[in-house]
Amino acid sequence: MQELAVLFKRDLQKLKVEIESYRDENVMWQTTEGISNSAGNLCLHLLGNLNWFIGAQLANTLYQRNREAEFADKNIPIATLTKQIDDLIPLVENTLNNLSESELRKPFPIEVFGHEMSTKFFLIHLSTHLSYHLGQINYHRRLIDLA
Repeated sequence: MQELAVLFKRDLQKLKVEIESYRDENVMWQTTEGISNSAGNLCLHLLGNLNWFIGAQLANTLYQRNREAEFADKNIPIATLTKQIDDLIPLVENTLNNLSESELRKPFPIEVFGHEMSTKFFLIHLSTHLSYHLGQINYHRRLIDLA
């Protein structure tokens, strides 16, 4: 699914730019009234989400997801987050580029929303999920990182 691989790569590269654009690393972990998730935690959430659903489920990596930690962990350095993004990009790109049309039509390996869906449908969902949180991170940075 080359089209989706291109979109994931583009948005993961944008995620890296957004995280690197914080002038104050500590601000990346702050929340304020009306903003319940920090950019750092949203980044961890996206990393966990894609490593779990694309890495572990489709590429058969040994990644073990800790979703609670994605929202609880704090103060992870920007360099660590960007390294994880850099590691994720080729995993996602290679996995998606190697899926056949018949694999895309098959049900996703695990049931996620209480019902079966095709792998292609769920990958489209994951792409829009990434884009949604990427927009939240962009707004967080522009609203909170005013120093």
